[in-house]
Amino acid sequence: MTDPIGPSTSTIPNPSPTTLLHPRREPFEHGLLPMQKLIFTDPLQALTSLKQKLVSSSIQRVDSAALADALQISLDHARLVLDTLASVLHSESDPLVTSRFDDVDSVGADLLDLILFLYIQSYKRLLPRLHKDAAAVADVWPSTSAFDGYLSALSPLQLVRCNTRRFLPSQVDEEAHQLSYLQKHLANILSLLSEPVEGEGEESLVISMEGFEHLGFLIQFEDKGSDGDFLSQAAPIFANSDPDMPAVPVPASQVLGWLLQNIASSLEHVTEKNPAKENGPPSGSDQDVVKASPSVRSPCFIEGVSKSSYVKQASDLKNSSLKVINCHDSVIYILAPLRYATIYGCSDATIVLGAVGKAVRVEHCERVHVIIAAKRVCIAKCRECVFFLGVNHRPLIVGDNHKLQVAPYNTYYSRLEEHMTEVGIEATINRWDDTLELGMIDPHNSLSHPAGVSDAQAESATRLDPDHFTKFLIPNWLEGESTGSTKDNPFPLTDPCLTSQQKNVNALSPTDEEEV
Repeated sequence: MTDPIGPSTSTIPNPSPTTLLHPRREPFEHGLLPMQKLIFTDPLQALTSLKQKLVSSSIQRVDSAALADALQISLDHARLVLDTLASVLHSESDPLVTSRFDDVDSVGADLLDLILFLYIQSYKRLLPRLHKDAAAVADVWPSTSAFDGYLSALSPLQLVRCNTRRFLPSQVDEEAHQLSYLQKHLANILSLLSEPVEGEGEESLVISMEGFEHLGFLIQFEDKGSDGDFLSQAAPIFANSDPDMPAVPVPASQVLGWLLQNIASSLEHVTEKNPAKENGPPSGSDQDVVKASPSVRSPCFIEGVSKSSYVKQASDLKNSSLKVINCHDSVIYILAPLRYATIYGCSDATIVLGAVGKAVRVEHCERVHVIIAAKRVCIAKCRECVFFLGVNHRPLIVGDNHKLQVAPYNTYYSRLEEHMTEVGIEATINRWDDTLELGMIDPHNSLSHPAGVSDAQAESATRLDPDHFTKFLIPNWLEGESTGSTKDNPFPLTDPCLTSQQKNVNALSPTDEEEV
């Protein structure tokens, strides 16, 4: 086993005072899989052995078969790992990201990216803060059934009463938590990215510029997007390298010392922020709150929309990530291309997501109709929801769900195909009914779990009865003066759904006699 490196006493020049280090949110928000075999008691030891095994096999890019054999998991689960890794990678030019759906296995994952992905499976998410008035919550959701257990966080009805944003961890809380995680585990992470050389003590491990760039999977610098920027360009460690010559590897201990120093400074900066300022003033009643993000790293929020219709188009969204939180009794249209989207704590609503190129997560929703065109979708801890899906990868269902239904995508707007092309969604591939269920328990939540439940499989979704399938019409006026080439739903429908849709259209159309 490789010993964790200690920080070096050698000095490395600091970056400018305005340069701050941040965790990349995407791996922590969309890259965690509730699979016990991916969570190691000693990740450094387990992943060092895995790395050595794959390197000895001369594997630099890992396909599903090699991963399934190395981790002793099924081929379906190994493919899920590769697909999920592709959705949260920092490099848009990586072959795993640019490959077509059918080519993922022939391309495989970069070994070091895969190692980092597997390492963070030990991460524990922050939990919602407890409500101060437990009785107020109880009188909204008074009974505890066997289905509820005591594992689920607040139900959507509880969220209405207690105001989600007051009790969900803020973006500042989550960033501090992720920085603290990186601070604690950075020595192990650098050990996995390093290579041994002849020497003693802290000089026996070195990290190359290429190895250092892989840290871009987990960290980035102030206001530098996660795409296209080389991490080494923002750090002084390799700054003086001759661009025409391979960079000389640096002792891993020096890299660790520099990064720990910057993480400590960033943590200090984060904790000085005022969460109330970032999240907007708390309110005891529902209200529409739409928050534009202060930097390219943060998502836009649509929250607190109640009893109304709401629309956002591409020109309205300055960021490529979106969170729809705590919306109720409403119809919400997001007619725009996005990279990531999260829908959390919504109830009795219809939510349309135009085109999401990386991943969508829908969590803690109740009686919501969600219409999604996306590469990937993960559904967690939802009840009595219907999902109309146009998805290129198998929908993932995890956690404590109840009475979910799935159906093909059922709408369009004029720029839909343009937005799908922009984010790389293929209309010819729709795996809406090929769901993949994982465990009931989320090991990434810091809760005590009842014995014997950890291996239970999540409840699967059923197909919507084709007789209940209808086309969802988006009013033309919502798009304003925007025009595009899409004239109908670009995703193919099953014959029963086509028949049902046509029958419903005919039922709404006047007969010849009525027209006369």
